[in-house]
Order: sequence, then C-alpha cells, then structure tokens
Amino acid sequence: MISNLKNTIKTAVSATIIFVLSAPAFADLPKMQAPSRGEGSGIMDTIKNHAYDALILGGLLLGAFAFMKVAGSLISEFGEVQAGRKKWGDLGMLALVGAILLVVIIWLVTEASKIL
Repeated sequence: MISNLKNTIKTAVSATIIFVLSAPAFADLPKMQAPSRGEGSGIMDTIKNHAYDALILGGLLLGAFAFMKVAGSLISEFGEVQAGRKKWGDLGMLALVGAILLVVIIWLVTEASKIL
C-alpha cells in the first residue's frame, strides 16, 4: 500500500516537472514568410512566386554542387601531384579551368534569375 502511494507520488511529481519544463514547447509557431516577390493578388500568383524562389534555390544548389566537384577534383589532383604521378602545372591548370567553370556557372545562374 505504501509503495503504491510512493509510486503514485513519484509519477505525479515527474509528470508535473515534465509539464513545467516543456511549457515553452507550447509556444505559437511563427508565421510563414511571403515569397521574395511578394504574395501576389491571388493563389496562382503566390504559387508562381514560391516556384520562382524554388528555382533560385535550385540554381544555388547547382552552384554548390559544381563547387564541390571542382574542389574534389583539385584534392584528387593534389594527391597525384604529391605521389609524383602529375606535375604542379597540371594542378594549376585544373585550378584555372575549375575557377573559370565556377564563374561561368554563377554568371549563368544570375542571368537565369533575371529571365524568370
């Protein structure tokens, strides 16, 4: 009987502590931000503006992917230079071509965002 009462008190105290500590979790969620071009005059305009933002994000992801591929190639080439299979000029040429490729990709993404 006493052990049941102790267990009930422990459970009640634990539940109260959990409820009090989790009170900030009951806060209101923030409002959703409007698209970068604004909400528009209707639902179709809002959907188009969200699609524009999604395409811009896709362009940013494309640029990030290209950067990662160039960086991976440079790291691989550096390993081959350190092993003596390639020369430093090969690494420099790859770095130059990679930098030009990144500039062209960034320029194309910027131009595409103007067209959208």
